[in-house]
Amino acid sequence: MGIVARFTAPTPNFFKILRNIGLGLAATGGTLIATPIALPAIVVLIGKYLLLAGTVASTVAQSAVGNE
Repeated sequence: MGIVARFTAPTPNFFKILRNIGLGLAATGGTLIATPIALPAIVVLIGKYLLLAGTVASTVAQSAVGNE
């Protein structure tokens, strides 16, 4: 199965939920990084890790396909 076919195939319900959680984590991390006010360095670091974890989780969850 090619990459395009895998990403366009139907995704199981569990992985849809996991994808949405990952998107939420990525959005939260992006917000913490892009905040116009000065935040402590640890908060920005946590934002970077949230962005990374959310992006990876969403990508992996989207590539999951069910057996038919």
